[in-house]
Formats: sequence, structure tokens, C-alpha cells
Amino acid sequence: MDAYQQLITTLALTMGTAWAAGINLYATIAVLGVLGVTGNVVLPEQLQILQDPMIIAAAAVMYLVEFFVDKTPGLDTGWDAIHSFIRIPAGVMLAAGAVGEVNPSVVIAAGILGGGIAATSHTIKAGTRVLINTSPEPVTNWTASIFEDVVVIGGIWAMLHYPLAFLVFFAAFILLAIWLIPKIWTGVKTVFQTLVRFFTGKKELNNPPETGKDSTPPKELPVL
Repeated sequence: MDAYQQLITTLALTMGTAWAAGINLYATIAVLGVLGVTGNVVLPEQLQILQDPMIIAAAAVMYLVEFFVDKTPGLDTGWDAIHSFIRIPAGVMLAAGAVGEVNPSVVIAAGILGGGIAATSHTIKAGTRVLINTSPEPVTNWTASIFEDVVVIGGIWAMLHYPLAFLVFFAAFILLAIWLIPKIWTGVKTVFQTLVRFFTGKKELNNPPETGKDSTPPKELPVL
């Protein structure tokens, strides 16, 4: 039973850290570091570096910056674009570190899965923000950003205290992502196509151009 519980705990920590990193990396690092240094949880040896006060402080400062940037329409999309190159590699490292001292092949496999999970959650977050930014008012940005923060912090708490329940939630998230990502991609593509047409001055033609008042070709006269 202990081995089964350990497996569930490790799996939840591996998947959970990568998932959370794809949404809000700095909140993930800060929360794990604070919980570890205060003795509320025992992190795997490879993740105990997160308990360093300098890392916690740096993550807290960056979280504070992201807290405001993430709630500014347009600026949040640029922030997400830059963090495509930060959140996903961080998800790889956190997932690999979460499995602890095991066979190197398991660590590599965990890193691969972690990268995919971080990319998935990041894609949903960034794509959703692009669609939300089509609305000029800032209320939806604030609502979405606060909701993401609550989900990340709540998810970390659940994966540490109720790992099996978190894995059920995680399975539901994967199913939702399979259904949602194609729809988000279609919406994002439409938004960018509209922007390109706006800035280039091109308009979509729904009807063929008129060739004259009467587009019927003239009849040929009989040859005498």
C-alpha cells in the first residue's frame, strides 16, 4: 500500500508541477519553495533547491510583475509569447526533478511528459488570452488572470495533499484540452487573419468583381 501511495504522490507531483508551470511558472516555484522551507511538504531532493530564499524571492518578484502584466490587454499576449520559451523548459525540469532518485530513463521520460503537459496548459492559457483580448474592456482579463492564479495555487495544494483527487482533475483537464485546443487554434487564426487584413488594407471579397452592367458575353453575329 505504501508503494502504491508513493507512486500516486510522485505521479501527481510530476504532472502537477509541469501543468502549473505552463500557466504561472513563478507562482508555482514560489508556492513550492515556501511550502518546502516551512516544512509543510517534503520536496524530492532535486526540487529542494526551490527552498533557497534567493529563488523564492526572485520567483515572488517575478510573480508580482506578472500579476500586473497578465491583467493588461495586449501586454499579456506579448508576455505569454515570450514565456513560451520559459514555461515549457521549466516544466521539463520540474517534472524531471519531481520523480526523485530513480533510473535515468524514468527521469528523461518524466521530462518529456512534463514538457508536453506544460506546453498544453501554456497553449490553452495563451490562446484564450488572445481571444479575450478581442474585447476592449479589461474586466475579462482581470477575471481570467485571477482565476488562473487561484487554479494554480489550488491545484498545487491539491496535488500535495490529495494526489489521487488531483490526478482525476488532471485526467479531466487532458480530455478538455483535446477538445478545446483545436477550437482555440481556429479562433486565434481568425483573429490574426483579421489583423493582417486590417494592417495591409486587404479586404475579403465575398462576390466576384463586376465586369459591367451586363456580364453576359455578347452573342456572335452570323457570318454571311
